[in-house]
Amino acid sequence: MTVANSPSAAAGPSAAVPCIGGVPLTPKPLQTLAPPVFETPELERRHRQERLVAALRIFGRLGFGEGVAGHITVRDPEFPDHFWVNPFARCFRRLKVSDLLLVNHAGEVVIGHWPVNRAAFVLHAALHASRPEVQAAAHAHSPHGKAFASLGRLVDPISQDSCMFFEDHVLVREDGGKVVLEEEAGRRFAAAFSRGKAAIHQNHGLFTVGHTVEEAAYWFIAMERACQCQLLAEAAGTPQLIRREWAEYTREHTATPQAGWLNFQTLWEDVIVTEPDLFD
Repeated sequence: MTVANSPSAAAGPSAAVPCIGGVPLTPKPLQTLAPPVFETPELERRHRQERLVAALRIFGRLGFGEGVAGHITVRDPEFPDHFWVNPFARCFRRLKVSDLLLVNHAGEVVIGHWPVNRAAFVLHAALHASRPEVQAAAHAHSPHGKAFASLGRLVDPISQDSCMFFEDHVLVREDGGKVVLEEEAGRRFAAAFSRGKAAIHQNHGLFTVGHTVEEAAYWFIAMERACQCQLLAEAAGTPQLIRREWAEYTREHTATPQAGWLNFQTLWEDVIVTEPDLFD
């Protein structure tokens, strides 16, 4: 340890500031950990597109791809009745920003040249139309989500992580197990998913929403793992539930929109280093 140079060093030990490597051991301003604020819609659009592609690539890494199924959407910041989405029948792991489609609420592709997944349009358009607070929505045919959805029940608070969804997710039975291609079916789904950050669509799989694409993507990953955890625990025995007041407390401190956004940042940090071509 060294002592910072000070003209009053002779005044006594109280005037000396301890240092490590020349850095005074005094309180420092810290980096703000919150979603950024943008000066223009163009900057925010690019930000949302990059995070959308990163989320899709992460879904691919985690094995959430299932043929042509799965999609993540995010509203356009300037035209909120339009949303960006991955093109139909394209590999999650290979997508780039330039591949994204912009789709209106009529299901028409207005930017891009690939077709859009009909189910993505029907379900996500209905969600975006009925829930103005939702900026992004995610769905994929993840293995544990599909398995758990067959049980027709909610996730229980059996771990701190599963408490993120305590009384903040819903079970949707409407059209469960049926491929949703009709707009009326999409509206029924959205009506059943009118609250909460996640939905278990019976005999289908998981859906999550968020105020940012990062939040929606992270809730999906966390929900898939909560389903996996419960399936494993119940295969081994009878899990003990966390009592209500503790589950509520944990949810309120770990499952805010900012917390969802923040948890995604470690995934983002890795994918942009290992797969920088996503920005093309």
